[in-house]
Amino acid sequence: MDYQPRPGIPAKKRLRDRLIALTSRHSDWVIGFQDETWWSRFTQPHLHSWSPDGQPLRLVEQMPQAKDTDGKALACYGVLLRHCPQVAEQWEEAIWLRFVDGRPVSAITTQFLEWCCTKLQQQGKRVWILVWDNARWHTSRAVQDWVRAHNRQVKDTGQGVRIFVCPLPIQSPWLNPIEPKWVHGKRRIVEPDRALPPLELEERVCAALDCPREDHLSLSKNVV
Repeated sequence: MDYQPRPGIPAKKRLRDRLIALTSRHSDWVIGFQDETWWSRFTQPHLHSWSPDGQPLRLVEQMPQAKDTDGKALACYGVLLRHCPQVAEQWEEAIWLRFVDGRPVSAITTQFLEWCCTKLQQQGKRVWILVWDNARWHTSRAVQDWVRAHNRQVKDTGQGVRIFVCPLPIQSPWLNPIEPKWVHGKRRIVEPDRALPPLELEERVCAALDCPREDHLSLSKNVV
């Protein structure tokens, strides 16, 4: 079948690239590439590795035990933040993570955005260019309404961090630089012959991505 070009990709990529360049000219702006992933306690990543004695490292696929009630995987939100402390200076980069009790949903997404905005405001940032994909918990009416209300409050009060959303084209993970961080992180935390307890898994993830461990994001029981 002949290759069928998708015209939406170049346009959205150009927008993303223009916003990256614009952010580099404002020291109080930050660009954040946001995404969610699952960290499995049992599934082993694809990798090639050698043990200290020079022999191939054999990964053993683990199976959940009947007494193991901790869940097969942990979901987390992450954002790769880049900003220039001084105009036209070199980019500084950081990753922020929040693990989730459950799975990504709109109400958890707005919690994560609010947490990020609070931290960015404390750092003196004024504008957050938010780059993410078209997951339903990103494009939902609840999240869009929250972003609009948040920006309106920032405008009315003169306090806070304005969010400018830059959606990525559908099925274009190569445009989000946090994606390789997930791949390399999963390879770095691998345990060859045992399943990691949730707490140890979280600690390894945070160490691999050089970020502090935070409390979980969760929904109250009365939220549907």
